[in-house]
Amino acid sequence: MGTTTLLGCCSFSWRCNQKIKASDGHGNWISRTRACCSDENICDDGLWKRRTALVSGVSVISSAVLGYSGGAGQGLAAVKQGLLAGRVPGLSEPDEQGWRTYRRPDEKSGGHGVGWSPIIPYSFSVPPQWEEVPVSIADLGGTEIDLRFANSKQGRLFVIVAPVLRFADNLGDDAKLELIGPPDKVISAFGPEVIGENVEGKVLSMDVSQHSGRTYYQFELEPPHVIITATAAGNRLYLFSVTANGLQWKRNYKDLKKIADSFRVV
Repeated sequence: MGTTTLLGCCSFSWRCNQKIKASDGHGNWISRTRACCSDENICDDGLWKRRTALVSGVSVISSAVLGYSGGAGQGLAAVKQGLLAGRVPGLSEPDEQGWRTYRRPDEKSGGHGVGWSPIIPYSFSVPPQWEEVPVSIADLGGTEIDLRFANSKQGRLFVIVAPVLRFADNLGDDAKLELIGPPDKVISAFGPEVIGENVEGKVLSMDVSQHSGRTYYQFELEPPHVIITATAAGNRLYLFSVTANGLQWKRNYKDLKKIADSFRVV
């Protein structure tokens, strides 16, 4: 589309910039170049109309393709979203403190193949300037990482959604975290998936809580600095990890803990 416009412009320029000869009325011939069309100097009324129609047509087509609906930024946003396969916006508007709540969209792709139920949505809150970042199969946790968020100055988080059949074959389609195991067994089994190494000697604290009838385990590890929140729903285990480097952890621990505490399976 851009190439067509460029060629069209070149064609107009070639037609307009032609050398012609004209008489001055006294028998003298004057050589001059016909100027390109403009508001002040329209060299060919028919050509001008055709050019205007072509440019208008290109604009209409561009608007349709870009999803234009009142601003260039909105059109570009539509294109950007179309390029981010599998990433569907799920952030709310900011509250009074600037925090936003992410809820996994029902239409977001993801799963573990034929026979698996849809992923039950989850939610959490993040401070200002935290944004979703691409997930790579090369990441620790591999294809079971469902989502990543990060802020370059504060830290990062990710969500692992894993089939419970990896850990037990008698949990059914409505798994309970208590049936998978007590906190120490869960962190020993799943902690290495989060930090990439054995968690022995790294667990600073364990906490058990209930929210809306669902059990959550929360673990704080060091090193590395990380808070892991675990729960189960449907036929999947959820691991919510909030981590940061030493300086970020020291400066932003309160906010990082608040993010970790906000995780819920809807």
